[in-house]
This record gives sequence, structure tokens and C-alpha cells, in this order.
Amino acid sequence: MRPELLYPLFVPVGSLPGLGPRLAPLVEKLVGPQAVDLLWHLPYALVDRRFMPPLANAPEGRVATFKVRVDQHAPGENSRRPYRVLCSDDSGFLTLVFFHAKADWLEKSLPVGSLRIVSGTVEHFNGGIQMTHPDHIVAEDKLDEVMTVEPVYPLTAGVTGKVMVKAVRAAVARAPELPEWLDAAYLDRQGWDTWRTALGKLHAPASEAELSADSPARRRLAYDELLANQLALTLVRASMKKLAGRVIEGDGALRAKIVAGLPYRLTGAQTRSLAEIEADMAEPSRMLRMLQGDVGAGKTVVALLAMAAAVESGAQAALMAPTEILARQHLATLEKLAAPAGLRLGLLTGRDKGKARQAVLDSLAAGEIDILVGTHALFQDGVEFRDLALAVIDEQHRFGVHQRLELASKGRAVDMLVMTATPIPRTLMLTAYGDMDVSRLDEKPPGRTPIDTRVLPLARLDEVVGGVKRAIDGGAKVYWVCPLVEESEKSDLAAAEDRHRELAGIVGPRTGLVHGRMKGPQKDAVMAAFAGNDLDLLVATTVIEVGVDVPSATVMVIEHAERFGLAQLHQLRGRIGRGSARSTCLLLYGGPLSETGKARLNIMRDTEDGFRIAEEDLKLRGAGELLGTRQSGLPEFKLADLAAHGELLATARDDARLILETDPDLQGKRGAALRTLLYLFARDSVVKTLRSG
Repeated sequence: MRPELLYPLFVPVGSLPGLGPRLAPLVEKLVGPQAVDLLWHLPYALVDRRFMPPLANAPEGRVATFKVRVDQHAPGENSRRPYRVLCSDDSGFLTLVFFHAKADWLEKSLPVGSLRIVSGTVEHFNGGIQMTHPDHIVAEDKLDEVMTVEPVYPLTAGVTGKVMVKAVRAAVARAPELPEWLDAAYLDRQGWDTWRTALGKLHAPASEAELSADSPARRRLAYDELLANQLALTLVRASMKKLAGRVIEGDGALRAKIVAGLPYRLTGAQTRSLAEIEADMAEPSRMLRMLQGDVGAGKTVVALLAMAAAVESGAQAALMAPTEILARQHLATLEKLAAPAGLRLGLLTGRDKGKARQAVLDSLAAGEIDILVGTHALFQDGVEFRDLALAVIDEQHRFGVHQRLELASKGRAVDMLVMTATPIPRTLMLTAYGDMDVSRLDEKPPGRTPIDTRVLPLARLDEVVGGVKRAIDGGAKVYWVCPLVEESEKSDLAAAEDRHRELAGIVGPRTGLVHGRMKGPQKDAVMAAFAGNDLDLLVATTVIEVGVDVPSATVMVIEHAERFGLAQLHQLRGRIGRGSARSTCLLLYGGPLSETGKARLNIMRDTEDGFRIAEEDLKLRGAGELLGTRQSGLPEFKLADLAAHGELLATARDDARLILETDPDLQGKRGAALRTLLYLFARDSVVKTLRSG
């Protein structure tokens, strides 16, 4: 149960003052549904209203506060003309200007003859001083309330700064004093305030410095968020490890046959990763390991050898891919590699129906299939393994944790190996996948030729098209990736269709088109035609990011490369350079690039190391945008900025481990405070895994 202390923060935003039925849904869409979400909505600038010059000296464009006498109201002759209120002080005159104003409201707010405090941006117009729609109009006894430094928050259409400031202040006022969950010595060393004091300072910054990620208040709160994240992951991992596993050890015979049949030697990284996986499988606790490696680093071979170890021990293995096209490609690759060992492979996708599907299910239940490859169809009802011991999941970030668990439930104490070609920086690995051990394939298999990457302006499109035509005439195959237009698939599709029409007119009819709105079989047919001999040029949206292996493809053009995440560009580029021929990737950018945009595309030009690219991208763009995919599975941090708070993350991880060693059920005094922390950052589901939670 959520501690009672936190109840005031977990109320709907609509219950806060100023947020009625019209505004509450807008604020909810921007920050989240509860008052607590407003606490994590960070100000990004300040408005200093303490400047109070005489009217005669008021400088243009400055925010200023004045004490004025209301002299006269001058309504507009019609609704399109502004309503003016003339005011003065001892030094000069001020005109307040209102558009679409309600006369009765203005007469009530600014009665003629009264003294009023007004605050807003000063404008010089026709030799006079004016202020359009002042931010504040109050009686003179409220001067102290206006003359402050006001935080400026990110807004959304329909919500004004004034409304947001009022809502955040109301949420902060509801925040109680909470028991201290940080280690006393660490808190003292950092010189940090209590949680409640830091929160107050975060939302009442007195200077620009207090807005920065390095301000003490922000660092304190960022650490709290990172500690909640790391503690949650550590608890999940501990509860996974508590589940009884099984020892999986084979005699090595099948693995030896597979390795002997390879046309190359395993790289050092493959050998090392395989040793780590085999050691985990031989332990009595469950394996939960991630195998991370660039496109083409040889993850499939490592996964096959791990699955062969499960088969040697008399059990079965499964490999799950995010799309049907990938599942079929994995099957084709594995069949070739597994042939020397005589392993029996099967395929199950959503497309398999009727008798064919039943035949696979019967063979699986009878133990006649050693390794089953498939899509998420693998964990549907009716899919029964005789004895599933190892599940391999490809492209982990396309699947949620619950899907991982569903597949694990198909067997007894199933070991898990998840693979990803998405290069994830070490800091993000800790925050997203801290519940897993990680093996990294950081070497390329021999025989791969480097890809020549060039960065060009879109203005040179005609030259690029000419070059593509020459390459195709010379026997090359070419990918042409169309830009992400916006959030809508429709506009992405329109861009791809237009480009396809145009290129087909120049290059000829052997030009295909593939996009996200095509049905699976249609997509597969186009990809197969490109992989075979029927198409030379494939125009595509990003659906090819994880796609079919076409070793003969040697050229890739990416339009509006500046709109893609670097990890995504890196994965797209990985579709070429798979054979021994020289490959070229052209990154075309549209109109003036920002400094960050330039730096990002230059990283792509300078290196093919996915991990270096990911680290640089994290520095340049921050974690939120890093994977270029909403379904990346990465936690959204509201207070922590991983580029700025990396060392706090490492401390939080060590702290979480220590907490679990000394108080695994969070029963002590600090443990109880840490439970509150987990609830505060909505990590409640983890508390339920505690024996007494």
C-alpha cells in the first residue's frame, strides 16, 4: 500500500486550484495525471519582476513592475480595436493595451482613480510607453507577491505561464516532509538539503545558476530519482535470482561440430561472450543476460552455440524475433550453421495456420524440434514445448518485460538471453537493463570492408541521383531511405511514394517500394525481390532498419539524415557493407544545420563503432531522444540528465547493491524510508516483490 504520507501528492491534477475541467486535461497531457507529476516539471528560465523604475525611465523590452494610478478607460470603437487603459505615475504615462477584452472585467480590475501594481514587458510605441496584456494586475498591498523572481515552465497550447506557475506552486505546497532515505554520511559530504527543501528551491530559483543541472537542489533530486531506478532494478534482479533455476551443461559435441563447420574463426569477443553465457547456464540460478553487438558482429552464431548447449543437455531452445521477415531470416541463417550438428529447427509465426501450424505444435510437444524460431506467436496459448530451457530474444527493445516473462513461462526455470544491435551507452545500460548481466561483441568478424560515409547537402540531390544510376548500371544494389516527415505515417508514406515515382522514372522499372503500412506478405515479397535478381533499387521508410540481409547491396542514400537518431542511422547503415565489395553511405541533410546537427552527422562520417556513436549521441542530445524510438523501453527521467549526472548514477547503483546486501526486505529504518522513495517515483510494482511488501 502507498504510504499515507504521500496521499496528498497522488490526487488528480484537476483538483489543484486554477485547473478546472477545461485546463486539467491540457496540463495532464503535458506533465501527467497527478499532482506529483507537476513536482517533476522543471523550470527552464526566469522572469525577474524586481525591476521597478519610474515610468519615464522604463527601457524597451524589459520586464518591469510599476505602481500606477488608473486615469481613464478608452474602449475600442469596435471589437477589432484594442481596449486601452491610461495610467500614470509622478514621472510619466503608461497605456495598458488589451485585445478581445471584457470591459466589465477591466473596469473591476482597474477602477478609475485607484492605485494598482502592474507587471509585464515594456513596449515603446508612437513616442509613448505601453504594456500589452500585463502578466499581473493587483492592488498595491500585494506588491510583495508580484516583485519576485518567477520560474518559466514548458507550456502547451491553451495553458498560460501564470496558470502553470500557480499549479506547480499548489503541488509543491502539498509536498510533505518525508523521512530521509539517503545515507547520512553521503548527504553530509554532498552538502545537500532535505528532499522537501531541495524541491522548494528547485521551483523557486533566484538565479540562472539555480536552473542548471548542476545546482545542488537539482542534483539532490536527480540522485533520488536515480536511486529509485537502481533500487527497483536491483530488487527485480534479486527476485529473479531467487527463483530456482536449473543447471544446463552439455558435453560440447554439437557445439564442436558447429564451430568446425564455420568458414571463419570466432572472434575474441565471441569466444569471451560465449564463455560468460555458458558459465551462467551452468549455474543453478536463472540466467538473464544481454548480448549486445553491432549489426554484423556475429550475435547469431553465439546465440546458436548457446542454444546447442541447451539441446546437448536434452532440452529445447527458442529464438524470438520482432518481425516475421526477421524470424525467417534467422531460420535461414541458423539452418546453414546448424546443419553440421544435425539440429532440428522449426518456425512458428502468426501467418502459420491450420494443419501446418498444428504439425509444428505437435512436433514441438513431442520434442522433435530442438530449436523453435518465431515471432511473438511463440508465447500464444497452445504452444507447448516438451522442455524449454533457453529462450533467446532478438532486438530486446521491441519487446516489453511482460513478453519476456510470458516466454519464460513456457518452460521450467527458463534461462534468458536477449540480443540487441542497438548500441546503448554504458550509462543507459545501467538505467534500462540493470536487471541483466551484459556481454558485448565489440569486434567485427574478419572480411568486412569499411563503409565510406559522406555527408552532403540536399541541394546536390541531382548529382546523387546521377551517381546512383551509374552505380546500378555497374551492377550495384541501392537502398534509398526516405525521411521521417513527422509523427504521422501518412506523410512519411507520401514522401516515399513521391521519391519512388521520381526515381523509377530515372533509373527504370526495377525500383521497389517498401513502407510500414504494407502487410507482412507484401513487404516480404518486395524484400525478397530486392535480395534476389528482380530489383536494383529499394525506396524505403525506416522499416528496413531491422531487415533482410542483402550482401550485394553496396550503396545507401538517407534523405534528411539530420531527422534521425544516430543509433537509427547507424543501424540503417549496417544494412550495407555485408559483403567484400566497397560500400558507400550518403547522408543528405536539409538546409542550415545547427552546430549539434553538424557534429552528429560528422560522428557518423568518422566512425563505424556503434558504442562510440551512442556515447557521443547521448552527450549531444540527451537520453530522451537517444534511440529514436518511443518503444525503446528506456525509463523516462524527469529530473536526472544522464549526460550531466552520470557519476550520480554509478553511486546510486553501488548504493542500491549495498542496501540489498544489508537490508534485502527494506525492513530497517532506512529501508522504510526507501519504500516511500519507490512509491514516490511510481516504482510500486517492485515493492510488491518484497516478501513483506
